[in-house]
Amino acid sequence: MELTLNNGVTMPALGLGVFQSPPEQTTASVAAALAAGYRHIDTAAAYGNEREVGEGIRLSDVDRSEVFIETKVWVSDYGYDATLHAWDKAVGKLGVDYLDLLILHQPAPDRFGKTIAAYRALETLLVGGRVRAIGVSNFMPHHLKQLLAETDIIPAVNQIELHPYFTQPDVQAADAEHGILTQAWSPIGGITFYPGWGENRRNVMQDSTIAAIAKTRGKTPAQVMLRWHLQQGRSAIPKSTNPVRIAENFDVFDFDLNADELAAIGALDTGVRNGPDPDEARMERFSLIIPEA
Repeated sequence: MELTLNNGVTMPALGLGVFQSPPEQTTASVAAALAAGYRHIDTAAAYGNEREVGEGIRLSDVDRSEVFIETKVWVSDYGYDATLHAWDKAVGKLGVDYLDLLILHQPAPDRFGKTIAAYRALETLLVGGRVRAIGVSNFMPHHLKQLLAETDIIPAVNQIELHPYFTQPDVQAADAEHGILTQAWSPIGGITFYPGWGENRRNVMQDSTIAAIAKTRGKTPAQVMLRWHLQQGRSAIPKSTNPVRIAENFDVFDFDLNADELAAIGALDTGVRNGPDPDEARMERFSLIIPEA
């Protein structure tokens, strides 16, 4: 299943995420995903595993041209020239000569001038053919409004925390208004521990409503949640390093949830995020230095 971005580029709707995947496990995970049928891999400079993602792609029998590679620029590389160099670092580690999708990892509102400059660098990379599409991550409606007012190219993608317990309808509506594809990180609520944020988290994988739907459908709770995303036109990037789970998460194209099931899952929203608030400055984390290729 593919989605068409606002610049006409097509992207596989379902991808493998590698957030918190240890580098020593990432190569095998990527190779397993490609063997299972995935053609979209999502990584980031700040994950520290771009090099291993590239190794996993080369280890597989899948040609690079068939793999949609998405990565992210970290805040410490924001600024026009620094972001152009961030592309150099990313392709050097991945071992490729172009990226399919390059996005800004955080809005970083405490230094939004640099964020704007970074996005203008993405525009330059797009026009120059070094990336096929550009976008953002964790941008709230007010961040998008300011970005759109000061730049020329509408982002193709906004990657945000989105799962049945946290659906961010205001962000989804803002994305839709501008033709931006909403992409879900933590699409099955797997990021239930994000250091420093949130208390008393509930695990969506253990939700009784989802469990009942999964039992009826003969699917796992994860498969039900991923189907929920896909049927609503979103991209989703579930993360796993377990080859069995990786394959299970891709086995979601042989059933449809009905309207009542979709509504029941949508009604689970708590409005509580598990990850960091995009409006909070995280000085220590934002200062993370991304190594050279």
